[in-house]
Amino acid sequence: MTWLPRDFVHPVSVGIPDGGGHRLRPIGGADAPLDYPAVMGSRERLWSIYGKAWGWPSATMTYEANQADLERHAAEIDAHESFNYTVENADGTALRGCVYVDPPEKAGADAEISWWVVDGEVGGQLERALDAFVPRWIAEEWPFERPRFVGRDLTWDEWLALPGR
Repeated sequence: MTWLPRDFVHPVSVGIPDGGGHRLRPIGGADAPLDYPAVMGSRERLWSIYGKAWGWPSATMTYEANQADLERHAAEIDAHESFNYTVENADGTALRGCVYVDPPEKAGADAEISWWVVDGEVGGQLERALDAFVPRWIAEEWPFERPRFVGRDLTWDEWLALPGR
């Protein structure tokens, strides 16, 4: 059984209806100059979200390790194994967060989706727009019947307690 239909074409550029011109696009190694400061600038909060589940981002993550991670994400996107989208500002000069669309690790879903914004966007217009937009985008553009929005539909601790697939 494959995760996605063979003929599925993943979105490559998606406008976020936030009034600020932010966009989603697949991430890659060339995004490290923007991704690394965004991640490390929000590292403590991101660790509180993803640390238990993913061990990310570590306090000692180097720029080179981050770039290698982004290159791995790009290869996974090309292979349709997993998708990591950068949330970038209108002119592409700042990374403001990420959206992950992953195959399920836990029983009961056909995809696991999560997202984050940098500390400066928490509680703001961009985060509110993503919270409304991402579930709608997944329903309209992706071929999933039972997506799970980890950190939204259930907490990360509840997700960790679920049985594996």
